[in-house]
Amino acid sequence: MNLIIFFQNLMPVLINLKICDNAKECGGIAVCPVGALTWDKNKKSIKIDNAKCLSCGMCVAECPVEAIFVAQDEKGRKKIQKEIDIDPRKRTDLFVDRYGAQPIQKTFLIVEKYFKKEVLETEKIMAVEFFTGDSVMCLLKSIPMKELLKNHDIEYRKMEISQGLAKKYGIKKFPALAFFQKGKLIGKVEGYYDKKKKEELVKRIKNIIKK
Repeated sequence: MNLIIFFQNLMPVLINLKICDNAKECGGIAVCPVGALTWDKNKKSIKIDNAKCLSCGMCVAECPVEAIFVAQDEKGRKKIQKEIDIDPRKRTDLFVDRYGAQPIQKTFLIVEKYFKKEVLETEKIMAVEFFTGDSVMCLLKSIPMKELLKNHDIEYRKMEISQGLAKKYGIKKFPALAFFQKGKLIGKVEGYYDKKKKEELVKRIKNIIKK
């Protein structure tokens, strides 16, 4: 069942896991006034301390994808649960590599010591998404990389950047999508673009590739 239910004084909090990416950067965790929402690093998921939860609803307002709900009574809980159950979206559809979001497939993720070999020492155009721990955004609102790079013969990698590389390539805003060919930087896009700005980002990528 794509649902988590927590009870506190008969006011359950429900999370729609079909659209929740369970990220440790969860805004609900950040705004919880009593620390009831936390990140379980062992289970790699969001958890709640029922003894602390006030059912205040601040996490509901903070969730950018409206995945968190607070029911006022049992009738409300059943209604919310039904809506989640019939939601046609799938969790597997959410977990694909997206620009600005957490890394998903290990095959795309590299560490700096392999940057030269996998990016600079290749003939193909390489798109490298540089990110920092503070730049990771929500999966649901982020753009799948396959949609950005389709119809282009481009290899994609994702890497947490060091200060040294950021300075070398003049990257000041993260995430950033940098394009390399034959060891040279041929263009870059800095900053986060969500789904609403997809066409703008696609256009910028095309302009880089045409050079």
